[in-house]
Amino acid sequence: MNTPSMINAALAATLLCSCLSVQAKVSEAEAARLGQDLTPIGAEKAGNADGSIPAWSGKWLGVPPHVKFAGPGTPYADPYANEKPLFVITSSNMEQYAENLSDGQKALFKRYPQSFRIPVYPSHRDFRIDPVVDELIRKNALNAELADNGYATVNAWGASPFPIPKSGVELLLNHTMQSRAFTEEANYVQVVNYADGNRAIDKINYKIQAVWSDPGYSLEKANGLFANFMVTNLAPVRKKGEIISGHEFIDPYSQPRQAWQYTPGQRRVRRAPTVGYDSPNGAGGFRTYDEDRLFNGSPDRYEWTIIGKREMFIPYHNYRIDAPDASMEQIISTSGHVNPDLMRYEKHRVWIVEGKVKAGTRHIYDRRVIYLDEDSWTAVMADNYDGRGQLWRTNMQTTIYAYDVKRFHARQGIYHDLIAGSYLVDRLLDEQKPALLNVSHFAEDEFSPSYLRKLGTR
Repeated sequence: MNTPSMINAALAATLLCSCLSVQAKVSEAEAARLGQDLTPIGAEKAGNADGSIPAWSGKWLGVPPHVKFAGPGTPYADPYANEKPLFVITSSNMEQYAENLSDGQKALFKRYPQSFRIPVYPSHRDFRIDPVVDELIRKNALNAELADNGYATVNAWGASPFPIPKSGVELLLNHTMQSRAFTEEANYVQVVNYADGNRAIDKINYKIQAVWSDPGYSLEKANGLFANFMVTNLAPVRKKGEIISGHEFIDPYSQPRQAWQYTPGQRRVRRAPTVGYDSPNGAGGFRTYDEDRLFNGSPDRYEWTIIGKREMFIPYHNYRIDAPDASMEQIISTSGHVNPDLMRYEKHRVWIVEGKVKAGTRHIYDRRVIYLDEDSWTAVMADNYDGRGQLWRTNMQTTIYAYDVKRFHARQGIYHDLIAGSYLVDRLLDEQKPALLNVSHFAEDEFSPSYLRKLGTR
């Protein structure tokens, strides 16, 4: 059994407190490792000792040669569709694999011993991202710095700012500021499965313009803007027509998220209440705003520390759960968690970052442990603890490589309440119709309060 590869002593010695006003840039020699022993985005190129994690090949950019893909808005075919699980982890053999499991995964086995399982497939590191992003990351490595007492980054643009992270907040910002699709538009379904068998189901229209990732922008042209968003409620009837729209900023601490809300019953637009931190969001108010993609927004309420790097079984290449023949009822057919037969897990190296609530601040989660895939900087799992130190919620983020945008793309967010025995699945595809990525063209004022007023008069 492999010992998890923890952060090496040399790196541990350089960890710096995220409360510093400015974090030193990496040296030229350190940055030169990108594309050498490190991949262009900062992952270890080498595989692990026993070969269960392969060396990074990056042999596919865009659509693999054996995959048929009809283009934006059509299903992403599974490049590994013919593979079978190498083995399946269950509650009865969990201890055999314990060192490669998170506390949240272990808790799911204990909470649902008869039904929860982890099918482990061969691990793959075949995809590479757009070379434009590689170049942005290389520049960021040499220029990016932390500012605002470690809550924000400066002198970076368009991609993860710290490919050779030296502090917990740098690691977290690699996730929140990674390069994604620059526009996304879709109808998504959010479903809460309660322990008593009842459900809360919301349907939303989702539009986002990720200015940070848009090749038509630059740091100067963005003028501090990170992204624009609009979420329109389509169902249930009591919420239909409600809209929240607004802006997110590169410095989320000094410039908190701005949002406006249109309420059809009142036919008026008003400034939305707090749209961030631990304000409830989603169907049934099940998750917090800053749990979207497992963490987003300002990191300022926590002290963030790098715990290390481990080999773990994580959700990966999750094409099956998005397949046209996977209905919503199949996905959420199991009490307490999604259908394990539609999930795929692989062994990969992940960075682990821990956040502890700062003295004088508050959040419903007193401690958070977040696991980031080294090959994409995407948060793939998170364990959230309450004020008593009890593991309350464990969350997963499924991912795919989106062939048309040449980037990894976050799909369903799965949020488990271990105490209540309920769970939320966010971003389910409506009738399994994929999102439009990098297709939509939004009007210049489409995310403004005045545009919301126009929508209200239609």
